[in-house]
Amino acid sequence: MRTLNWGILGSGWIAQEMGKALQAVNGSIYGVFSANPAHAKKYAQDYAVEHLYNSVEEMLADENIDIVYIATPHNLHYQFILQSLNANKHVFCEKSITVNARQLQECAAIAAEKNLVICDGVTLFHMPLYKKLKNIINSGAIGKVKMVQVNFGSCKEYDVNNRFFSKDLAGGALLDIGVYAVSFARYFMESKPNVVLATANYFETGVDETSGILLKNPDGEMAVISLTMRAKQPKRGIVAGEKGYIEINNYPRADKATITYTENGQIETIASGNTAKALQYEVQDMQDYVLNHSGQQNLQNVCDVMDTLTAIRNQWGMAYPFE
Repeated sequence: MRTLNWGILGSGWIAQEMGKALQAVNGSIYGVFSANPAHAKKYAQDYAVEHLYNSVEEMLADENIDIVYIATPHNLHYQFILQSLNANKHVFCEKSITVNARQLQECAAIAAEKNLVICDGVTLFHMPLYKKLKNIINSGAIGKVKMVQVNFGSCKEYDVNNRFFSKDLAGGALLDIGVYAVSFARYFMESKPNVVLATANYFETGVDETSGILLKNPDGEMAVISLTMRAKQPKRGIVAGEKGYIEINNYPRADKATITYTENGQIETIASGNTAKALQYEVQDMQDYVLNHSGQQNLQNVCDVMDTLTAIRNQWGMAYPFE
């Protein structure tokens, strides 16, 4: 596989992790831009970045950049994806890829017209374990899937000025951690949910703090999701079928799962991949999508998740000021 040139947009903590992953996979990073020049300069020094840009426009004008990696707050994703696509760049954007389904549909249409790839940073879509588990389910080992249960609780420090609690920055539990839970559910459901029931409690700034979500699809499969942003919960997902169930702890970057076969009580441990290499798998998949035009199913999953997230917020009646 030939090396592709990545341009990094943003220099926060997740961009630091991606920098390490790109170094591990490609050996170097082509370019970086950050709104904070000092941060960009340090990032370039720390991660052996070849080119440092003075603006987004300057970076996007560089014809040698193949992929733009966007690591900014949620509210900026849409505009930077559009700019990148219009500059004929493939895009890997951190989750939540956009704020709502309308934005993603527009981006996906432009990408299709220009034969470009867009992908998001939901790690579980790229972990080897999930691909192995999907094959096990498709083999009929646990029977027909009936129910998915998934939790995610993150106790964010109380700070009304933090982006997690800011409506202006598209804060709230749903787009920050809920995207993982809904992605988990969608990955193991045969089709996109067409029934959404949800309720939420709100933080004092107006963003969702806790929520309970029930999903059902045309195949009769259901998912129950629990999210909290001011209380810890285990990151645990369960996929239950007629003949057994799969349990995955710390599921966003999991490398092992257990299968309990309910007909005989047998418990099997499934291991694949390495949690520490989660972002490396993202890099490898993204480059495969670009080089081999192989990312159609991933994009469909991402679009289905965003449709569901948007349906949930619509049911709550919660919108961001800039929507």
